[in-house]
Amino acid sequence: MSHQASAPEHRTTTTERGSFAHARCTCGWSGPARRSRDKARTDAQEHASAG
Repeated sequence: MSHQASAPEHRTTTTERGSFAHARCTCGWSGPARRSRDKARTDAQEHASAG
C-alpha cells in the first residue's frame, strides 16, 4: 500500500523593494526582480499554473 503526500499549494505574492517588484511563492520559488509590476505578477501566475 503506498501513501502519497499531497503537494503543497502554490501561494504567490508580489512585493516591492525600491523600484523593483519581486514574485515569491510559499514553495520557496522566487522570480527575478522586475521594474514592471505586471510582469512580476505574470511570473507568479505562470509559476502557480505550472506547479
